Amino acid sequence: MTAIRIDGNALSTKVRERIAVDVSAMKAGGITPGLAVVLVGEDPASQVYVRNKVAACAKVGMHSVMHKLPAETSEADLLALVKSLNADASIHGILVQFPVPKHISEETVIATISPDKDVDGLHPDSAGALMIGEPKFVSCTPSGCMEMLADIGMKDLRGKHAVVIGRSNLVGKPMAMLLLHANATVTICHSGTKDLGAMTRQADVLVAAVGRAKFVTADMVKPGAVVLDVGINRLPESQGGKLVGDVDYDGVSAVASYITPVPGGVGPMTITMLLQNTLVAARLMASKAD
Repeated sequence: MTAIRIDGNALSTKVRERIAVDVSAMKAGGITPGLAVVLVGEDPASQVYVRNKVAACAKVGMHSVMHKLPAETSEADLLALVKSLNADASIHGILVQFPVPKHISEETVIATISPDKDVDGLHPDSAGALMIGEPKFVSCTPSGCMEMLADIGMKDLRGKHAVVIGRSNLVGKPMAMLLLHANATVTICHSGTKDLGAMTRQADVLVAAVGRAKFVTADMVKPGAVVLDVGINRLPESQGGKLVGDVDYDGVSAVASYITPVPGGVGPMTITMLLQNTLVAARLMASKAD
């Protein structure tokens, strides 16, 4: 068996074309969906992510603004900027790129973003809405994963066992909730899980979000499983320095039925779902104005 590669770039292009059509329709009605991205400090990876997000907005016709702040920016000044963006009618979505410098509380920043502009899906209101099955904004990486599952015919996971490795607020927990709402039986694994392989070998759908290069090996995967690799890890220069996921792609490809590559898998869909959330936010604001 050789797994079918789930092409995140191709699916992303298809979804973004649909978003661009919807954005064009909104603009014809006098509303241009707008996203504000805030970057604090000089983290190289964050700078790349931010540039990609701003460029993606432009390609679908959205308005975007980028606020680059020095690393020494105080928490009070960052919160003041967020509050000004909350009040800006031309901005429908706000994304503060994490991580932020250690003197700034991520939890405080998240709580300050208006729930109506929380396109990262991290506000407690968003998390609570997802928990009860009425999500408005869902964290972009998990929602991108669900789009990928739907694209291969797995929208309804009734009777399937899904295993998520990772319990972060950004990926692991919302991923588990989305899988549950799709009728899967869900197991969440993490650093405290005993005999991880015994759990992962039960998975019909396995989501790896652990942040460790090539952590998931072929012997941990059930034959025929669908494997979604959320990890992005750079190998040391002594090993080639290339980007790899949390899954040993070559080994697991010989066991799984479908697998996402890194790069070119989940990553493009993450930015695509950010655009989708911004569109939803613009529609929400428009409906409140009517």
